[in-house]
Amino acid sequence: MPKPRTKTGQKNLIADNLIELRRRNHFSQRMLAYKLQLAGYDMDKNVITRIETNKRYVTDIELKALCEVFEISYEELIEGK
Repeated sequence: MPKPRTKTGQKNLIADNLIELRRRNHFSQRMLAYKLQLAGYDMDKNVITRIETNKRYVTDIELKALCEVFEISYEELIEGK
């Protein structure tokens, strides 16, 4: 069974919002990965790159981790509000 994609063929809904959140917080991909690892999540720079370029699906644990690090809600991460 194929994995779901958006109407535009993207593999996740957060790519653009994640890029914007990183820029707003002055985080490089490497710095974000470091902060995620300090919080106990096993995500490296390559994972973040693949999410941002829509080459990778995002797990629920990764959504939770990103929300924790940026101190935002799921809705803000997914919808950019």
